Amino acid sequence: MTVRHLIADQVLLEGDVVPAHLEIDHSGAIRRITRLAAGQVSRQAAVVRARDVSGGAGMLVVRPGQIVLPGNVDTHVHINEPGRTSWEGFTTGTMAAALGGATTIVDMPLNSVPPTVDVPSLEFKREAAQGQTYVDVGFWGGIVPGNAEDLEPLWEAGVFGFKCFLLDSGVPEFPPVTPAQLREAMHRVKTFDGLVIVHAEDAKTIDTATTALGLRRRVTRYAHWAATRPAEAEVTAIEGLLDAVRETGCRTHILHLAAAGALESIQQARDEGLPVTVETCPHYLCFEAEAVPDGAAEFKCCPPIRDRGNREALWQGLQEGLIDMVVTDHSPATGEEKYRGAPDLSQAWGGVSGLQVGFAAVASAARDRGIGLEQVSRWMAASTADLVGLSRKGRIAAGHDADFLLYDPAETHVVSAAGLAHKNPISAYDGHEIRGTVVGSILRGTQLFSAQDSSAMLLSAGTLLSGSGPAARTPLNDHAVSAS
Repeated sequence: MTVRHLIADQVLLEGDVVPAHLEIDHSGAIRRITRLAAGQVSRQAAVVRARDVSGGAGMLVVRPGQIVLPGNVDTHVHINEPGRTSWEGFTTGTMAAALGGATTIVDMPLNSVPPTVDVPSLEFKREAAQGQTYVDVGFWGGIVPGNAEDLEPLWEAGVFGFKCFLLDSGVPEFPPVTPAQLREAMHRVKTFDGLVIVHAEDAKTIDTATTALGLRRRVTRYAHWAATRPAEAEVTAIEGLLDAVRETGCRTHILHLAAAGALESIQQARDEGLPVTVETCPHYLCFEAEAVPDGAAEFKCCPPIRDRGNREALWQGLQEGLIDMVVTDHSPATGEEKYRGAPDLSQAWGGVSGLQVGFAAVASAARDRGIGLEQVSRWMAASTADLVGLSRKGRIAAGHDADFLLYDPAETHVVSAAGLAHKNPISAYDGHEIRGTVVGSILRGTQLFSAQDSSAMLLSAGTLLSGSGPAARTPLNDHAVSAS
């Protein structure tokens, strides 16, 4: 269905949930927003039908109780195609995104083969994605030893920034950088005002912790495995990274923060005015190490899920603004890789598949803490769109893309990994009860799916986005906003 008029009694506009009528033009942008008085949804629908004979065909009147939010922008997703398409692919990954309310994703430069570390590999990945995307897709580039000369051409070709690892990435084709290589890359990226995003864990700290624990054989207890990647590894790496930001002035983003102990250094960096942003992930906010079953590879991720007190400190960091956003870090793998050596966690692939359930899980956990949907949406839509410069995404406003998710806060569901859309039916959320459900998503006015019509097929309407071209830099047109 192509939506030209969306009318609902609960729409998130500028931080408030209010009745509204959204008019959408033929380009898929929001043309006009009319705020409605309480109880006026049915009357407004009748007015649209009366004045526009085709309005009924393109009008969506949202069911009472359901809330219209901006489509989420998930800037940390591993699609893995081409090269490791058996792990995940653009079709299945973006289908999961659409069903979970993410209308835009940005794909990581690994674990595809080849990784996105130069312009030819970016074009190869774009060719693989073409025609397969249910949602809009952008791409990160990568920083690896020896590709400093490739960074500016990648930026000009449309990547949104550059990811690097400070320790082994887990795949040989994407090696880590040394501190000197990182600084060289940051100096170069600073010259064109690009963005560097960093997996910050310190390899030496991890090696020392592993040796001290004497774990030379199988590691089946979750607590033992997590202890090999202690919080100190994150804190040490982040402190060193912040020193590099001080030296270079490069815009820098800290990926998947799991250790709340780093928040003090992040606070200091903010006080200094350093250009640093921070993300965390749903699995760090929804799970706690004490409850992770031994040998449960579904929960293994790097950095690891930490204890209950640390989890609550991450929530506090979000509320205080020290952590800017929440992204899924959807990192799937085949059963063979995920359960390699089971129940030995040291051999299992590290990553949580949470693209389809991340928003609902965070919204449910936030509600338990008295945190409203407007805040969750800011963390998962507005702030992530701002990170990558997608000025038409992440908010419901005139001139922005008509990207929405429909959310029913009263509908409780229990996650079944087998029922999720991503390629391999493995998820830490399997059996997890979530209050509130995504019941629809819309991309640039095209209804991707609706729980109101279970017979309709999910529509593939995604496009490929550019980080430095027209797709990200199109100025807003002259659109009207009215209130009544």
